[in-house]
Amino acid sequence: VRQVAALCVRNGKNGKEVLLVTSLDTGRWIIPKGWPTDGLNFPETALQEAWEEAGVRKGRIKGTLMGRYNYRKVQDNGIELPCLVDVYPVEVNSLEDTFPESDQRTRRWVPTKEAANLVREPELQDIIRAI
Repeated sequence: VRQVAALCVRNGKNGKEVLLVTSLDTGRWIIPKGWPTDGLNFPETALQEAWEEAGVRKGRIKGTLMGRYNYRKVQDNGIELPCLVDVYPVEVNSLEDTFPESDQRTRRWVPTKEAANLVREPELQDIIRAI
């Protein structure tokens, strides 16, 4: 099953930072991601997910596909779906405090090294470390 993700980045005081959000089910740290959206290409879908899950109001895709990672999505019925996630870099210019999932998720800017250690998927860790 294919998904699309936004690796949201900004220049912080001490270098590049990544915007992480909590997952809806376990509260673990992830990057915004979701299912492909009808009528949108993958980069546009990544921007849409960045808005819905993290409040990225002004952002732009910077470059092309950064990489892919695999994970197993556990459905409500307990069945695990193997997912392949395309990751697109998003340069963030502004965030909104209120966004579609603001009452369901926590978001946090994290230095890249720390962000790589907080996410669970080894391939995503490698993508973050490559920033």
